[in-house]
Amino acid sequence: MVMAGFLSACGYTTEQDVRSFMDAERAALHPVSKAIPSPIPFEAAIYDEGGKPDPFSKQAFFQFLIGTVKTGKPSIATPDLLRSRTELEGFPLDSLAMVGVLTQEAQNVALVRAGTKLYQVKVGAHMGQNLGKVTKIEETRITLRELVQDDLGEWSARTNMLNMQERNK
Repeated sequence: MVMAGFLSACGYTTEQDVRSFMDAERAALHPVSKAIPSPIPFEAAIYDEGGKPDPFSKQAFFQFLIGTVKTGKPSIATPDLLRSRTELEGFPLDSLAMVGVLTQEAQNVALVRAGTKLYQVKVGAHMGQNLGKVTKIEETRITLRELVQDDLGEWSARTNMLNMQERNK
């Protein structure tokens, strides 16, 4: 009984009606073909190095990262941009975590986690992306002196702290 109800809902469409409908729809389709444009020939640029800075120099790279250094009177806060960078200077300060302190030869050494690695940091070490230099290591925090450049190109020093991370229980 139920099967008869389903078949009656389909109406009186025959297989021939469906095939003729499909054939009519296929005949009505007209594919649109656009011609693929020819490739544009590549012209290599020639680098004229006369009077231009070396694009592979360390100083040009760090000026790009930190900002253009404006010429002016030298400041006590002017950083050494040609100094070799440490691994910890590749991380923003808020992504670093102080996890402990050791004492070696009567000097505090901080344990800092960056990503999945653990580093030993002493006073004088550099860390963070703002040219931070460790000035003091205490039981619960690391004090840094960072150098930042303003819009006019002037360098200024600021103090920042990296506090000990709380343990998750």
